[in-house]
Amino acid sequence: MLKATIASALALAAVVSLSACGNKQETAAPAADTTAPASQPATMPENHPVATPAAEVDVAGVAKPEGGKTVAEIYAEKDALADQQVTLRGKVVKVNAGVMNMDWLHVRDGSGAEGTNDLTVTTTAKPTPAVGDTVLVTGKVATNKDYGMGYQYPVIVEQAQVTVEPAATP
Repeated sequence: MLKATIASALALAAVVSLSACGNKQETAAPAADTTAPASQPATMPENHPVATPAAEVDVAGVAKPEGGKTVAEIYAEKDALADQQVTLRGKVVKVNAGVMNMDWLHVRDGSGAEGTNDLTVTTTAKPTPAVGDTVLVTGKVATNKDYGMGYQYPVIVEQAQVTVEPAATP
């Protein structure tokens, strides 16, 4: 009986932790509603950035980094890039902080069609970027990643170093 209670408690904790990630069955397409909930779980940082609908983040003019890849290229070359380091530049369109001891970023650079235009990045780098920030990301490509509970990624960049770039001046 005790084992069943512990298993139930662990399953509930996993569901609560992963529910903060927002999108189940990740296919890189944004969810219809990408806004953050009005109340945040106690595990979220106090200054957690609120997600802006991806359509409202202007990704025009994001330049491919020298020697790096675009989001669309990472999707197109995912099998060859598996377990390799990649560098990309993009704008953060969604942030889920403190889930599974990582921050989860959705990054776009204006490349790719629906389904190959939004790349999920995990990082522990601080400070956590805000929605709308332009970031330079370097991390390891993983393919067909299944975190359980329906969170599956055809391609994801893990353990990334993320640098927020200064805003361009007009």
